[in-house]
Amino acid sequence: MEILIVGVFALVAIAIATAVSPRVGVAAPLILVALGFGASLLPGVPTVEIDPEVILAGVLPPLLFAAGASIPATDFRREFRSISGLSILLTILSTLVLGAFFHWVIDDLSWAWSFALGAIVSPSDPVATSIIKRLGVSPRMVSLLEGESLLNDACALVLLRGAVAAAAAAVTVWDIALEFILAMTVAVIIGIVIGRVNLWVSSRIKDTTANTVFTLAVPFIASVPAEMVGASGLVAAVVCGLVTGNGAAKALSPQVRLSDQQTWHAIELILEGVVYLIVGLEIVGVVREVEAEHEGLAFAGIIALVTIVLVLVLRAAFIAPLLAAQAARARRAERLRPHLDGIRTRLADPDTHTEAIRQVGRAAGGITGRRIARGDVPHEHVDRHLTRAQADASYLMRAPLGRREGAVMVWAGMRGVVTVAAAQTLPTDTPDRALLVLIAYLVAVGSLVIQGGTVRWVVEWLKPSRGANADEAAREQDELDAHLAQAVADAGGSAALGSRIAVIEVERAALIDARHLGIFSSALLSDTLNRLDTEQIRLEL
Repeated sequence: MEILIVGVFALVAIAIATAVSPRVGVAAPLILVALGFGASLLPGVPTVEIDPEVILAGVLPPLLFAAGASIPATDFRREFRSISGLSILLTILSTLVLGAFFHWVIDDLSWAWSFALGAIVSPSDPVATSIIKRLGVSPRMVSLLEGESLLNDACALVLLRGAVAAAAAAVTVWDIALEFILAMTVAVIIGIVIGRVNLWVSSRIKDTTANTVFTLAVPFIASVPAEMVGASGLVAAVVCGLVTGNGAAKALSPQVRLSDQQTWHAIELILEGVVYLIVGLEIVGVVREVEAEHEGLAFAGIIALVTIVLVLVLRAAFIAPLLAAQAARARRAERLRPHLDGIRTRLADPDTHTEAIRQVGRAAGGITGRRIARGDVPHEHVDRHLTRAQADASYLMRAPLGRREGAVMVWAGMRGVVTVAAAQTLPTDTPDRALLVLIAYLVAVGSLVIQGGTVRWVVEWLKPSRGANADEAAREQDELDAHLAQAVADAGGSAALGSRIAVIEVERAALIDARHLGIFSSALLSDTLNRLDTEQIRLEL
């Protein structure tokens, strides 16, 4: 009965916090942390301690799967270098610097346990990143922050695993590096395979309810085998979500996609809310444990505050050159654009056709580029590759990232539930375990309160780019409408297709192809695809 009461309280609290958040101007996660903390202070409420595996293995995989499924694959591809730098290099750098800091300030804490705590507080939180998504910043910034938070959790957990192993036995840096590479590689392979299997199975389940029930198991079908073989279950869930989200429009019916979308929105809302309630509920218990061991609350608070400052400084120091590299990419794209236009002109001329193909191959590079240069690729594929290169150049020129956007990205890197759950996985014989766990909790909660509570004001003050303006959006909509009309005309016209549903199928195929090439913004393509799905469902009903 007690569990039932707690569950009902959680659902009601999540619903109220979500509804009240826009009215009071406070993010729903912060409201839920406060509610959880307030509930833990009530008389008769026992100390709450949740098994960290419940969060790491039960809550995060579906959340990361859903987030991965919602990220446009084209944007992820375009930003992969930056995302991998933020999620891997920055996490490793933070672990090393923070580990050195903890070793210096905490007496008799070994290097291994210092780096373990550094790994715990290094990753930005995927759930906390949802705060910035609701503020209307540019889609490019959201893609970077989401991509970072999806992958850096796994990186931090692998580093934590290596640090704990080093504390118990002789483990070299190369052993940890090899484990990291294997954990990531195997997880990616498992995620791709399960994602494709998911699409194949889901396309053959005609009952939308049964299909939705099946998709609820998919994140765990990806994460559990990965963990069993020593890989990262979280990366497997993310990759599975990316594959599923990218292939759903082609493989699944509109009814299935709409049902899955509504179901996963509800699941995300519940799981995110439960996570923040747990954070609030567990704070009191951790504080009491530290008090019982006489390790000093003020000391832990000071260390946590300095840690938050260090994290922000490290993040700023990493993002500054990253933005410089992004600006250089944009300048190269601006110089490359006329060259690409010239290649297209020469490609259409029989006298210069062969040389133009070689130029496309040199620009592509790699195995694909060599095949294009040798003439082993059909002409239509060469044309598509050139179109994709032109679209990528336009994307970099259209959505630049400057100092304002960089400052928001620094402030938006909040810590959260992953830090809390990872801290609880420290072995029971860890030296000063209660103190280390409390520091991690205070970093997570302090980051959410300080950064999450002020990020709205930071965005209003800095006024970063919010994407295309009204005129640009209207122009792109007109171009997309013309593109769809041309696709219908190429298919024989509306009269030849025979029905509006047949026309919608042609338009959907054109949208999927445009998304693959990246010739329109991901937000516009997603909105148009949803509109077509809704119209087809209405007509079929």
